[in-house]
Amino acid sequence: MKRLALAGLLCLMVAPSSAQAARFSVGLQKGADVNRVAGRVESATGHPVTKIGSFALSVQAREAGQISAVRGVSWVERDRASRRLAFSPNDPLAVRQWYLGRIHAFDAWPQVPTLQPVRVAVLDSGVDSSHPELQNQIVDGQSFVSSSSWESDTNGHGTFVAGEIAAALNNNQGIAGVGFSVDLLIAKIVRSDGTISPDAEARAIHWAVARGARVINMSFGGVRDPRDPSQDTYSQVEAAAVQYAVSKGVLVVAAVGNADGAPTEPWGYAGYPAALPHVLGVSSIARDGTVPTFSNRDVRYDDIAAPGEAILSTLPIALTSTSRPGCLLKGYSDCGPLEFRRGEGTSFSAPLVSAGAALLFATDPALQADQAANLLTRYAVDATADTGCVRCVEGRDSLTGWGLLDIGAAVRALDDPLPEGDRYEINDQVANATELWGRKGQRIRATIDYWDDRQDVYKIRMRAGQIIAAKLRGPAGTDTNLFLWKPGTTSVRSAVADYRFLAGQSKSPGSRERIRVRVKESGWYYLVVRSATPGSGKYGLRYRKRFPKSRAAARP
Repeated sequence: MKRLALAGLLCLMVAPSSAQAARFSVGLQKGADVNRVAGRVESATGHPVTKIGSFALSVQAREAGQISAVRGVSWVERDRASRRLAFSPNDPLAVRQWYLGRIHAFDAWPQVPTLQPVRVAVLDSGVDSSHPELQNQIVDGQSFVSSSSWESDTNGHGTFVAGEIAAALNNNQGIAGVGFSVDLLIAKIVRSDGTISPDAEARAIHWAVARGARVINMSFGGVRDPRDPSQDTYSQVEAAAVQYAVSKGVLVVAAVGNADGAPTEPWGYAGYPAALPHVLGVSSIARDGTVPTFSNRDVRYDDIAAPGEAILSTLPIALTSTSRPGCLLKGYSDCGPLEFRRGEGTSFSAPLVSAGAALLFATDPALQADQAANLLTRYAVDATADTGCVRCVEGRDSLTGWGLLDIGAAVRALDDPLPEGDRYEINDQVANATELWGRKGQRIRATIDYWDDRQDVYKIRMRAGQIIAAKLRGPAGTDTNLFLWKPGTTSVRSAVADYRFLAGQSKSPGSRERIRVRVKESGWYYLVVRSATPGSGKYGLRYRKRFPKSRAAARP
């Protein structure tokens, strides 16, 4: 019989026996004798070896290097105990929520855990507060629409979104909400004609931040069209409000849009507010893994995808009582108008991501918003032809961002070293530059992301005749650049900046940069770190300022 030496098919679930040792799985090279390799590994580690058939071993060791150099070893894998039981909700309609399994909603827990409540604000059309799935999930609400209570929802959209996020779990009725630890904050901002005032939206964002929201869900948007300003719906008041929420540590999640009002479908630009800095933009994936034509594409602002087709959720009781005579599912979208029975749109993808973010915060309350966003995106399942998306490419793409939401993987990743947090998160422009103080200079550690945090701006007070010298060590494998802008600079965005105010810039390719400039006037100067190529990670920035000791020393 032909013998096969298999590698990499097994992951053990044995915890480390001590702080000094961890459990490793060890693969054998093709043709190697398992007994001889076992003896060598046992000698190298000083621990007994357990055989896993004829193709792998299990052993404790201080580090993988103890084992990898042993003759006959093909691979070494540290046990991370990554296989776990998942609980199944008892809600009868959960079996029809196909997307729960697709996003691994409950895979991180063998039974429903007790987690710290996390507040998620739903900015939408209000909610049916009497709905049995939602009435105990709401902690506060307010209407920002004249003469209309937040507790009524004649549109139905807000109740649908709220149900996806926080419908009561394990209550033996209806559906299962993904964010089972969520306390809802309801902000009604949708007028009776379905439109939203940016002013009402901004006031609702400030209200949600004041009420302790960790996540704000915005399942709406306006057209973005960089080629036609008359079509573009950018709002400064919306941008300022979102920036405020981000500065307070809130994760803002928004639908990238359904091409509504756009010149063509599919549309190649994410809408606002998804296209604003630091907002987690969410696109849709269909049940077969394809990206629906309604889901906006965007190479930069589409961050992650979630199911957006055949979504089942809650609807106001009044909206389902007469729409389908004889329908038994009152209060659920199956009994609602046709547009809700189909349950499609990026509006219904975003709430799944918001719920996933809330579960991360509930599991680790100390987590920062940018860390949660990184966990959700970097542990998403890459959408490729193998998963049904023939137009998607390997890695990040314009249709699905980093890929399909995987809540289970993101929660389990909390056990690993966390992505670096950035306390300077919103310093993207001159108006919100981080002020740096220090008579001689300072060292800064921060992060940069080509797609969502492309540049950081630092504000430094200089006196005429001083020399500033700055060194940057950017993320490995990326091209980062350093710029110094003069007093009076109003924008450092490359498309609109006035380059007469540019005092200096680095010239080297790659991630290590430096500049040295003797300034001619006193005032605030702007030191800018910019990511020039796709990539992300932490960087180190160091600057010093001084007066020259002599004229000779002042020469370049």
